[in-house]
Amino acid sequence: MSNETFAELFQDKAVSRSALQPGSRVEATVVGISGDTVFLDAGGKSEGVLSAAELRDQSGNLSVTPGDRVQVFFLAARGGEMLFTTRLGSGQASSRELEEAFHSGIPVEGKVTGEVKGGFSVTVAGQRGFCPYSQMDIRKVEQAEDYLEKTFAFKVIEFGSQGRNIILSARAVLEEQRQQEREQLKARLQEGMQVKGTVTSIRDFGAFVDIGGVDGLIPIAELAWGQTERVEDVLSRGQQVEVIIKRLDWDSERISLSLRETLENPWDKVTQRYPVGSVHHGRVSRLAAFGAFVTLEPGVDGLLHISKLGAGRRIHHPREVLSGGQELTVKIESIDTAQKRLALTPEDYVAKEQAEDSAPPPPIPRELQSMGTLGDLLQRQMKKKK
Repeated sequence: MSNETFAELFQDKAVSRSALQPGSRVEATVVGISGDTVFLDAGGKSEGVLSAAELRDQSGNLSVTPGDRVQVFFLAARGGEMLFTTRLGSGQASSRELEEAFHSGIPVEGKVTGEVKGGFSVTVAGQRGFCPYSQMDIRKVEQAEDYLEKTFAFKVIEFGSQGRNIILSARAVLEEQRQQEREQLKARLQEGMQVKGTVTSIRDFGAFVDIGGVDGLIPIAELAWGQTERVEDVLSRGQQVEVIIKRLDWDSERISLSLRETLENPWDKVTQRYPVGSVHHGRVSRLAAFGAFVTLEPGVDGLLHISKLGAGRRIHHPREVLSGGQELTVKIESIDTAQKRLALTPEDYVAKEQAEDSAPPPPIPRELQSMGTLGDLLQRQMKKKK
């Protein structure tokens, strides 16, 4: 047997025999479920056990099946069994266990009972703890009532005066969870994928969306095909959305998303909806020195060139005859699908050349009228020559 092989075997043996310390975090495999007990294989000789209540959802259904991997904390060894937990429950932990949780980093379950100066009052194991605003969530706490009377997992980040001074952090637990989820997402997510997410924050420049453990940004320009003035007009906090991943930059922790690319592009059917010569109602969305932009539908704007405005008289700026937000009827003059451009004219617009062709001939002067027709004039000229 080679030295390398012997060393590997020795290392494996040492690991299997090493005693877990209270608070040690391990990944275990669910090997069985019986009643209120979940049996785990944590790599040791003895089987580990976990309370099934910790893995039930709000409806009482277990969230794991045999073969699943779970992250757990080692509590103690009793009667040949290793006891594990995902967190210390608010009703099962004593003051001594809270102190152990502080030293070992085991999460504890606590109920937010009220808002106090600088943060929240939290009850853990029958004792009052304090969680600062900055430690309540990964994101900024915008509405305190969203957390009141709810139960969360916390890390004890300070335990003093024999339990009379307990400082808690829910953020520390969330950051650990997100780091694990982030590693899984790095292997799974790709640019161009369509994923589901939840709007977590609204800003002037866009909306942040949680796509399963990391936040991505939908810039305001990627919310809809049309121009968007306010993000709140399209999305709301907590809304479920489907988005396209535009760009992944794990090094800079920036993920760019698009909501509009999950929607039908109105330009795909613009030639059917707006054929040349057809008449439509629109709204003036913007005025420029060279003309007025008219929105026919979200994402489809056309241009009324200044030369087509003024009803025949020369104007220096479209604002002389139009105003922003004004509704008007226009005719489609031409379509450029490649450049996504529509040329418009007022519904009653008549081109200068066409107007000249359709104008009546100028009146004949009286002196010419008295001379008769052209034939009469020629006859008079012949008589003079004779």
